[in-house]
Amino acid sequence: MKNPYATVHYAGNDFFLAVSPSGHAVPVDANGQRSAASGPLELLLLALGGCTGADVISILQKKRERVTDYRIEVRGERREEHPRSYRRIEVRHIVRGYGVKETSVARAVQLSTEKYCSVAATLRPSAEIVSTWEIHDEPPEPAALQE
Repeated sequence: MKNPYATVHYAGNDFFLAVSPSGHAVPVDANGQRSAASGPLELLLLALGGCTGADVISILQKKRERVTDYRIEVRGERREEHPRSYRRIEVRHIVRGYGVKETSVARAVQLSTEKYCSVAATLRPSAEIVSTWEIHDEPPEPAALQE
């Protein structure tokens, strides 16, 4: 049975061990100078990338797009004043595949950003989220592999 709580345990020397409700452990380094593990704000960027990425790839698969590689790059710009939250987050979707349609990727990104991604919905009231994408075509498959 899942624990209903995420727990974060101080491990000393500005390290924490975070355990998700599903039981997965993640080290967290609160010392930004040392950067021996992801920091809390980095984890927020990763959460956004994972959330939108899951949506986009699922939508592209349903559209039967032939994606061979997919990467999401997420970059945040923080406010100067405390608490130095993100004011703008850029999400770049990089899709590689065979004849992947621009309209399919555009729609998948739009649906994720505006409707499905709960992390984006959580961040949107305080941070502008700007999504872009690029598509790289794979070279045509050799005839032997097409059969």
